[in-house]
Amino acid sequence: MQINEDDLRAATAAGIIDEAQAARLGSLAHQRAGRLAKGLAEDEPFELFRGFAEIFISIGLILLISSAIAFAASIGGVVAITLGLAGLCWLAGTYFTLKRRMSLPSIVLVSGFSMGISGFFGWMLDVIGLPNDQGWVISLFGILGIGAMLLHYRTFRVPFSMFIVGLYGLSVVFGITGTFTVGDFFTSDWDTIFDLRDGSGLALGTLIFGLLAFVAGLWFDMRDPHRVGRMARSAFWLHLLAAPALVNTIMMTAYNVPGALGVFLTIIGLVLVTIFALIIDRRSFLTAGLGYLAALLLWAMQQGDGDLSIPILMLVLGAIVTALGTFWTNLRISLMRSLPNFPGKNRLPPHDNPTQDTE
Repeated sequence: MQINEDDLRAATAAGIIDEAQAARLGSLAHQRAGRLAKGLAEDEPFELFRGFAEIFISIGLILLISSAIAFAASIGGVVAITLGLAGLCWLAGTYFTLKRRMSLPSIVLVSGFSMGISGFFGWMLDVIGLPNDQGWVISLFGILGIGAMLLHYRTFRVPFSMFIVGLYGLSVVFGITGTFTVGDFFTSDWDTIFDLRDGSGLALGTLIFGLLAFVAGLWFDMRDPHRVGRMARSAFWLHLLAAPALVNTIMMTAYNVPGALGVFLTIIGLVLVTIFALIIDRRSFLTAGLGYLAALLLWAMQQGDGDLSIPILMLVLGAIVTALGTFWTNLRISLMRSLPNFPGKNRLPPHDNPTQDTE
């Protein structure tokens, strides 16, 4: 049974939904039908702004928020500044997010809200007298931030909120591992900072965080396999965090293995990352591995005798990336058809396109 426009009008007349909700449902249905009629979508859903009007309004909101902070600072008090900022952004969100459905202004307001609550929670923990260099305090700060952002997400449904939730989650993980501080990040050896074999707290933390962020992103993806709603857009931001955390940790650990074994493990890792990215249809994981692909290409070219310059490396790397981007959909169709059924396969983005035969 399918719901049509007559059903929406009847539901509106019966008071089940209002006219605005009926309009949004109709718009979503038409959008989904259009995407399905075209077959598989080429792009992952991502929307930063819909027009220059949103940019213009966002600039105005940034100026208003800045002035509000200045006024609160003149009055005095951290509480007035932080909670005032969070409250102002929440109030503005009821209009620009809930009523106007504007993308970029919503991102600005979410960011402002997170800044406000972060400042308040930091001040509160300091007033209580908790040491800010202890892992469990850092984790507590992250948990409080996650709770506040989930409340904001439940109210306003802004996908970008998941990105900020992920950042708070990162602080929780690093606090639990207990062996990493901001100072360590700038003083660590960048060749081994993500190497699990080195026993780095950052490497362990990024691995755990990447797995958690990926699971959360996949949960959102599976609730919107056709990627036409906010679930898929929320997953986009989570995968954007999960990809570099997972790929850098695994690939750097493999790449740092001495000799030919490290090269072999890196090649295997890149192949697996590519297959994995195709299966879940998220290019962010493959993008996170481009640096290691460039390192492998440079290593391979150095085995010859010629003058192997950076432009040649860029040419080869650019050709590979362009080819993958151009034929991504066809590659995914072929891969998914060749794979046996596995749990959740039917909840991933569709891979059977009747209008596009790849054989």
